Amino acid sequence: MKGFAAASVLPAKRRWRGFAVAVLALVCCSVLVPLVFLLGFHNGFPSGYSSDDRSSLETNFRRYGRLDGVRELPEDVIENTTFEAGGELHKETNNESFGNGASLTLKLNHATSQSQAMDVTSLSESKDTIAQVGTEDIISHPKVVTTPHRVISKPLLASTTKSDGKESRKNNVKSSTSDETKRSCQLAFGSYCLWSIEHKEVMKDSTVKRLKDQLFVARAYYPSIAKLRGQEKLTRELKQNIQEHEHMLSEAILDADLPPLVARKIQKMDHTIARAKSCTVDCNNVDKKLRQILDLTEDEAHFHMKQSAFLYRLGVQTMPKSLHCLSMRLTVEYFKSPPMDSAYSHAHKFDNPELRHYVIFSRNTLAASVAINSTAANSEVTEDMVFHVLTDGQNYYAMKLWFARNSYKAATVRVLNFEERNHIKNEGMAKLSLTEEFHVSILDTDKPSVQMRTEYLSVFGHSHFLLPEIFNNLKKVVVLDDDVVVQRDLSSLWNLDLEGKVNGALEFCGVKLGQLRTHLGRNIYDADSCAWISGFNILDLEKWREHNVTGTYLQLLGKFQTRSEASWRAAALPISLLAFQNLIHPLQDEWTLSGLGHDFRVNAEAIGNAVSLHYNGNMKPWLELGIPNYKKYWKKFLTQEERFMDECNVSP
Repeated sequence: MKGFAAASVLPAKRRWRGFAVAVLALVCCSVLVPLVFLLGFHNGFPSGYSSDDRSSLETNFRRYGRLDGVRELPEDVIENTTFEAGGELHKETNNESFGNGASLTLKLNHATSQSQAMDVTSLSESKDTIAQVGTEDIISHPKVVTTPHRVISKPLLASTTKSDGKESRKNNVKSSTSDETKRSCQLAFGSYCLWSIEHKEVMKDSTVKRLKDQLFVARAYYPSIAKLRGQEKLTRELKQNIQEHEHMLSEAILDADLPPLVARKIQKMDHTIARAKSCTVDCNNVDKKLRQILDLTEDEAHFHMKQSAFLYRLGVQTMPKSLHCLSMRLTVEYFKSPPMDSAYSHAHKFDNPELRHYVIFSRNTLAASVAINSTAANSEVTEDMVFHVLTDGQNYYAMKLWFARNSYKAATVRVLNFEERNHIKNEGMAKLSLTEEFHVSILDTDKPSVQMRTEYLSVFGHSHFLLPEIFNNLKKVVVLDDDVVVQRDLSSLWNLDLEGKVNGALEFCGVKLGQLRTHLGRNIYDADSCAWISGFNILDLEKWREHNVTGTYLQLLGKFQTRSEASWRAAALPISLLAFQNLIHPLQDEWTLSGLGHDFRVNAEAIGNAVSLHYNGNMKPWLELGIPNYKKYWKKFLTQEERFMDECNVSP
């Protein structure tokens, strides 16, 4: 019994000791926590940025950093040359370096319902050229994008001779840093950087700038002054001036918004900063704080740049409200009073191979109308012109009514619902696929000043490969994109000898198939063959059927793993290039001039001499963000005095 009693007392003592240890720990914590808080407050900023601000800011950066929708995909997808994307936007692909000192990175960006741009990276043919693609994010569709890895064969910083001296080396470093910043911007934000550079405004509000500069210096000195003994008065003055400056800058962006006593406050801050500089402080601490504030400011600027780039992409890659209104109004009007389709009276022309047939894939009524109007207006003979507009079910009735209400000389316009004319039993091809555009940023390092130029490589979408089946009685057709404006008579194009080739197209030798071998898989191809650009093409459908291009396309489609809509559309680049290998007849450069949708430096004389203009790129002429200098060539052929355009505020 005694043994049992002793055994029962021992656990009670142990429980009491454990309770005592817990109470002691709580007491220690209650003393230490306030002490740590007070020490942290003493060493921190009274205002402005603190460590918590940095944490919060970094959290915001991470959150908004996903505006691009970047996400990585499994390595097996990369190794199998599969274009896979889910969720909203991107995928990482492998980077390949070539023996000539160039590197290739692939980024894809899918088009919207307005034939907007898709992104991909490519290389120039120069040995000292690298190409990397920028991101052109799309809101309404998923897309595939890579992260660039640059391999540069030459150093970016120009070498200096002894006679150049320190000043020359400083200029070289400054110039190279500026070039590097521009390149990084284009690789990160794509054509937004081209637009932002063109619309950059110099800060004219010098007083606001002066206030910000003073605020940065005061924040850098404050922690060191606050630690000095006998400088309590200066510390309070510095803190008060910082708070006053912050209050003014929180309410004013322009000089005109500043309060009347701003000059006196600037003078007061100058005097306080001068006193702070006269004190003996540790320069390393001041430098550290100043660099910390500078880093935070740069991070904040980068954050706002991301926001601005997002809004830019939203503006260029979504349908304007006025065009959406126009489509809806036309559709409603069609069902109210279905028009007499004048095209049926010309049904005998639709399959007549002796006539001149033009094909346009589009979801944009206004853009297709301009392409047709410009072609017909510049033709001397239009009686034998037949335009076939292929669209989807959503825009079919709007286009039917539009082209029934408007005429283009004596030309015939026929609107087809592509979704009802699918001749191949393939679920993926049942939907309309427009021309896909790939954004190519080419970096030239063989020049004294490293420069980057941007091109847009457009290729056929999947729907184009059904043309021989849709128009089985036709021998030859001209395919136009809806962002093309014709300026000359195209009659001579029909007499062009394609020399047994299938596709008459403009070649783009800035990209060769050998430079795309990572993305072309293990297929057989000519490494020195140039890429080609769609948008203005003449097709020999008889040769197409003879070479079974559609069959080749279907075989290639089966080889590429297309498990989603994004990967399926991304495969348009390698499939188009491989399917037409050795079947391209290069057109002369005079036939079409591209770049009017992204290049602000297109020569006016070249525009006047071109047979057609191609607005390839993101800045389409019907968008508010389109390049103003080029809009006049597009608006010239815009339909005038149309009731529905006035009701939807579509400005000519």
